[in-house]
Amino acid sequence: MTKTIRSRFNHEVGENVEGCRILEKSIVIPPDPVERRRGIYDYLVEVPPATVTARHSRETVPTRESYTRSTPDEMGGGLIRRFPSR
Repeated sequence: MTKTIRSRFNHEVGENVEGCRILEKSIVIPPDPVERRRGIYDYLVEVPPATVTARHSRETVPTRESYTRSTPDEMGGGLIRRFPSR
């Protein structure tokens, strides 16, 4: 699979850009050294195949109905601090 990447940096065919190998290079705007301006280049790159990642099951995520608030004992403190009002 291929895609086009536009860049202001000059690379050559065969190099890697954004993790993809450059197949073709075309100049959109040539560089102008007098005005110290970079050129703009289009690169046709070969995209590596996407890797398939395992998705997490929804059973591991608690639903709203099954959620319970932790008690002070479960939080480990056991002590509730109260600050006086001003």
